Order: sequence, then C-alpha cells, then structure tokens
Amino acid sequence: MTRETFDRELQRLQDEMLALGSIVEETLGESVNTLKRRDLEASSRLIERDRYINERRFQIESDALILIATQQPMAGDLRIIAAIIEIVAELERIGDYAKGIATINVRIGHQPLIKPLIDIPLMAQKACSMLHRALDSFVRRDVELARSIPAEDDEVDALYNQVYRELMTYIIADPRHIEQANHLLWVAHNLERAADRTINICERVVFTVTGQLAELNRGEEEKETGIESLH
Repeated sequence: MTRETFDRELQRLQDEMLALGSIVEETLGESVNTLKRRDLEASSRLIERDRYINERRFQIESDALILIATQQPMAGDLRIIAAIIEIVAELERIGDYAKGIATINVRIGHQPLIKPLIDIPLMAQKACSMLHRALDSFVRRDVELARSIPAEDDEVDALYNQVYRELMTYIIADPRHIEQANHLLWVAHNLERAADRTINICERVVFTVTGQLAELNRGEEEKETGIESLH
C-alpha cells in the first residue's frame, strides 16, 4: 500500500468515525425529545437504531485493526488509529445511554409526566454540544479546544443535582411518584454519563496530538451515584 493509499484509508476511517458520531449525537438529543413529546413509536425506532450503531462501531474497529496489522504505521499515524478505536467505543456507549433513555420512555408508557421537563432537555443540549465540539477538536487536532470542554461538565453535574432535588420533592409530596421519578433520574444519570464519555474523547484528542495520556480536569467534584445505564 502506497503512502497515498494509506492516507486515503486513514481519512476514510476518520470520516466513518465522524459519521457515527453524528448519528450518536442526533440519537442522544432525539431520545430526550421523544421523551418530552411522549412519542413511544419514535423511542422504539431509536432503540432499534442502537443495533446499527453497534455494528458501525465494530466495523470501524475491525477496519482500524486491519490497517494496523497490514501497514504497521509509524507512531503518529498509530496514535490516530488507536484514538479512532477508542473514540468509536465511547460513541457506542453514548449510544447505549440514548437507547436507555428511549427505553425509559417506553416503560413510562402513556402516563403523563409528573413534571414538565426543563433541566433534562438542557442537560441533553449541553451533552450534545460537548460531544459535537469534542469530535470537531479531533478533526482540527485542536488540543486547546479538547482541554477546555471537560470544565463544562460542572454545568451538567449542576443540572443533574437540580433534577435530583426536584424529583425528591415530588416523591416526598406523593410517594406514588416514586417509580416515574426514578425513571426520570435514570434519564438524567445517562445524560451525565454521556458527558463523562465525551471527556474521554477529549483525552484521546490530546493523546493523538501530543502523545501524552492524561486525565483532563473534569471540574471541581466527582460524583458517584451507583446507578448504571438502562440499555
């Protein structure tokens, strides 16, 4: 394989990764929109889309490994390929969180929501924005942008805490709200985790450009909730 052909293959891998990122970003945002609209059919379609996201992740990963095995790329190129493998894995997990949110909407069913959704859609907007810019930083090899995004996680955490406090007031006022309040807390948690996964992508951008693997500043406070995503 000539250098020109290798560069084309590497560019194709990056393009495939970005296409997957676009699908995941759209799916994450739409999962919350369908919850807000109470659109169960749309949520069911998003759940089915997760299979495609998984397939694309594994195909990109397979193509990347084949490129490594057959071409034995030099250090700089190898970092790019390794970062692509890591990033598509993070994207697949964010897709799982979106699937979890869609699943929650289906589980709530036709029940009216116990409260208008305000902070949860804001969390989704913030998480999607962070993801979009993280992928853009990879394309541009923009280390400063990649390093600036993790600080925004504080905003997502603050919204999560607001959702938690508000849902607790609904539970205290009427224990019959416990089940749905728990479902909505899962939604907020999945969005918070999606933002965390985005920070992992930022770390891979820094690694690609500098060759240094380091944990980026995720804000002032780490949160352990003990909740896993629904998927």
